[in-house]
Amino acid sequence: MLVAVVLLLSCQNQKTARPQEDCSGFVNVTDVVPDAILEIRYYGTYNFVGARIDGYRQPVALLTKQAADSLRAVSDDVIRQGYRLKIYDAYRPQMGVDHFVRWSQVPADTCMKRYFYPMLDKPVLFEQDYIMAKSGHTRGSTVDLTLFDMKTEKEVDMGGTFDWFGQESHPDFCGNPQTRTYTGLTDLEKANGMKPITEQQFLNRLILREAMLRHGFKAIDSEWWHFTLRNEPYPDTYFEFPVTQL
Repeated sequence: MLVAVVLLLSCQNQKTARPQEDCSGFVNVTDVVPDAILEIRYYGTYNFVGARIDGYRQPVALLTKQAADSLRAVSDDVIRQGYRLKIYDAYRPQMGVDHFVRWSQVPADTCMKRYFYPMLDKPVLFEQDYIMAKSGHTRGSTVDLTLFDMKTEKEVDMGGTFDWFGQESHPDFCGNPQTRTYTGLTDLEKANGMKPITEQQFLNRLILREAMLRHGFKAIDSEWWHFTLRNEPYPDTYFEFPVTQL
């Protein structure tokens, strides 16, 4: 009985603990993955909020040492295929997540709606989990990224942009990523007037997905660009230190 009480209190303390400010377990991604291209969207204004996000003091990418090492293996993999990694976001401080939440509570602030959520009303973004009060990014082992084609010197065409809020961003949109089968739109998606991605765009997403999965990351069902280290070192810790060169 005593053991159960201790465990319960421990879990409660984890849930209510303040975000941690110790960055000793983190590294600059480009120190480990020098070939990575950075376009840190939340440092600039081209993002769904339309402003620099709190805590992004420099346009750098930070990850836990373990996640960065695994990402280096991904980079080596895709380089052999003719690509480089392009990173939009990595570690995100809790103050940045809090900024998203505050923005979601101001219905009139929709300056970036046409670029990132034209088919959705802003109030549903929080309800449908596009924005959450807690994010895996804040644990330091999650990264948002795409591929850059070294031959064409352009981003690979994934059939959609980073941070697009909608079904078009789902990895299984127009196909089954497990079987690598392209299916096109379902009848319901056609009825809703959705536009399909092409088979090539679907396969392009798989190049990134399969390289990430091969080297220790896991995907989510809602965003083709979002991956978290499977054995992340801080699964229950949220960090608060700012995004700046370490």
